[in-house]
Amino acid sequence: MNTFRWCLVALCAGFHANAQTVTKITDPVEWVNPLMGTDSKGSLSNGNTYPAIATPWGMNFWMPQTNQNGNGWAYQYSADKIRGFKQTHQPSPWINDYGQFSLMPVTGRMKFSQDERASWFSHKAETAKPYYYSVYLADADVTTEIAPTERAAQFRFTFPKTDSAFIVVDAFDRGSYIRIIPSERKIIGYSTRNSGGVPENFKNYFVLVFDKPFALAHTWDGNRLAKDTLELKAGNAGAIIGFATSKGEKVLVKAASSFISHEQAALNLQREVGADSFEATKQKAKQAWNKELGRIVPEGGTSDQVRTFYSCLYRTLLFPRKFYEFDAKNQIVHYSPYNGQVLPGYMFTDNGFWDTFRAVFPFFTLMYPELNGQIMEGLANTYKESGWLPEWASPGHRDCMIGSNSASLIADSYLKGIRGYDIETLYQALLKNSENEGPLSSVGRKGVKYYNSLGYVPYDVDVNENAARTLEYAYDDFTIYKLAVALKRPQEEIERFKKRSQNYRNLFDPETKLMRGKNQDGKFQAPFNPFKWGDAFTEGNSWHYTWSVFHDVEGLARLMGGRPQFAQMLDSVFVMAPVYDESYYGSVIHEIREMQIANMGQYAHGNQPIQHMIYLYNYAGQPWKTQYWVRQVMDRLYHSGADGYCGDEDNGQTSAWYVFSAMGFYPVCPGTDQYVLGAPLFPKMTVTLQNGKKFVIEAPGNSKTNVYTQNVTLNGKPLNANWISHSAIQQGGVMKVSMGASPNKQRGTNESAYPYSFTTTGK
Repeated sequence: MNTFRWCLVALCAGFHANAQTVTKITDPVEWVNPLMGTDSKGSLSNGNTYPAIATPWGMNFWMPQTNQNGNGWAYQYSADKIRGFKQTHQPSPWINDYGQFSLMPVTGRMKFSQDERASWFSHKAETAKPYYYSVYLADADVTTEIAPTERAAQFRFTFPKTDSAFIVVDAFDRGSYIRIIPSERKIIGYSTRNSGGVPENFKNYFVLVFDKPFALAHTWDGNRLAKDTLELKAGNAGAIIGFATSKGEKVLVKAASSFISHEQAALNLQREVGADSFEATKQKAKQAWNKELGRIVPEGGTSDQVRTFYSCLYRTLLFPRKFYEFDAKNQIVHYSPYNGQVLPGYMFTDNGFWDTFRAVFPFFTLMYPELNGQIMEGLANTYKESGWLPEWASPGHRDCMIGSNSASLIADSYLKGIRGYDIETLYQALLKNSENEGPLSSVGRKGVKYYNSLGYVPYDVDVNENAARTLEYAYDDFTIYKLAVALKRPQEEIERFKKRSQNYRNLFDPETKLMRGKNQDGKFQAPFNPFKWGDAFTEGNSWHYTWSVFHDVEGLARLMGGRPQFAQMLDSVFVMAPVYDESYYGSVIHEIREMQIANMGQYAHGNQPIQHMIYLYNYAGQPWKTQYWVRQVMDRLYHSGADGYCGDEDNGQTSAWYVFSAMGFYPVCPGTDQYVLGAPLFPKMTVTLQNGKKFVIEAPGNSKTNVYTQNVTLNGKPLNANWISHSAIQQGGVMKVSMGASPNKQRGTNESAYPYSFTTTGK
């Protein structure tokens, strides 16, 4: 066979393989690619993710570390060296890490500093799964394997024949402790390294137990070997232990940590690993993932669609992190990252609600109501321990992003029937938020006195991102209003939040038909450039934030002149050039670049504010445009590779958008009972709810070209609305969506089909 013909055959085979459909999934975790989104850097995000080797919502994740200690981009796909295998708690590179430490095998001589111990590696000799990681380290001639639990892990190092085999433990800089106990084949220590949001007594205590005696043991500080002591408290404390190994000899290390004490770390190790073999830990982690991932099973998609779907679902199930432990009496306790005390009850962390209120937490209310209730208890505990709700926690309050979107989480949870937590305390916390600024700009409501008196946060009073704050506060007030009604609060209180929910109107500029900053005297800011990023808005421009009226799309449409004009404004987002004004930032931030290269006009899916906008065509009587653009985004902006996202993944939000959209609906307005319809990605999807019932989405004829909904039935009866209710899904059943290559421009065009808007109902 000549070269040209062979290449042609191979190419055709590749196309055929990619086009093949997946009809049966028995092992969903095997479809996950933890490397999706890891080909990223500060100037351009394709996800800004790292391979989290973990269990769902685990207290600790593990990862291979390619960059230097302290670098938020700890793992980059383009790297060629690994410096260690790190326990991480990092929610994003921008927030960075806390309580980290690492292990690293070396051979030949004692190399313990992070640059000296680094080893070349290749993705060709790397296996990354949520429950298991393996890589061959070329310089050391060692294969490293990791299998995780929620608070512990097992390592397996396969060494060559050598009399100079070593394992390095790095407790990181900024204050750490290490102690080697040769008689117990054990190393204990703690790390205090953090990026903020911790009390003064913060420590991550760890314990490592080896299955091989130490022939050599030293501590070290930075670049200095401390040969005279096995215990060291220093700026950057570490340990190195050594032994002789035979070819292929496997050295096992069991590791666990605790934010409470070394004793609790040992208890976590005993409880979660105990006498288990490496393979047993690996299989338990795999089972944990299959249990959760297997709750949603697609059929009939391409291999890459299935891989992308499960990779996104995996990301959706990582955060918020469990920040609680089980004490000797098996009681749930947590170290408080707010007051430094050890207290009873749940605690979760590592989440920014500005991102995740939109789809991640609605996904939990739909699929994981029990977990959602535990998270709500954690929010109540946070308020009791700090006096504020955690709008961005890692592990305690962090000064990042805007809004008081905890209101959305709390209201959506309660209004969808989830109970078992202190709703009265949470409601009091929301009342406090609505009247006060917090100790950080991200806590409470910055500019709240202006907002409550004028109905908006002015542009000219030195409160940045003022228009964005106003729009989000108005939506948050809507959710508080709905919650106040459910809790039978005083009528005056109900009316107050009902009225404030309409504050978005105060920033609507009838001249441009866009949201615009407004000065304290009531005049709009001037000059006004709707393409200016930041300034009055948050990581976006007016064309992105104008749609942030989740609760009253009809009200927004009327301000724009009616539904036809509203639909034209939606269309404009996609047909405009991706021009921008970056002057507020002084340089082109990565979110701007990601919008440009996506080549979808002003649509910036790589950041959160506009991600719901595609679904708004359903409110304008043109649902087929939602169906078209949803498929365009899924096909063009997502795939399962290392550059598979179109911007920051952000704690599951960009992933949850894909997961919901693949199911065929999306929670445009958390705090209501409705999911707005798009069109399913797969011919069939079976969703197993926590109550044991199954909700099946059937879309026969679905394909790359058949992207338009022709008609919809629910349990055999026509579903003419452009939405489906949470309660209907929870009852189980079958939603059947007939698909076609041309849009059906009759279905969903009547007002009775439109989703909820405050203006339409008045309540």
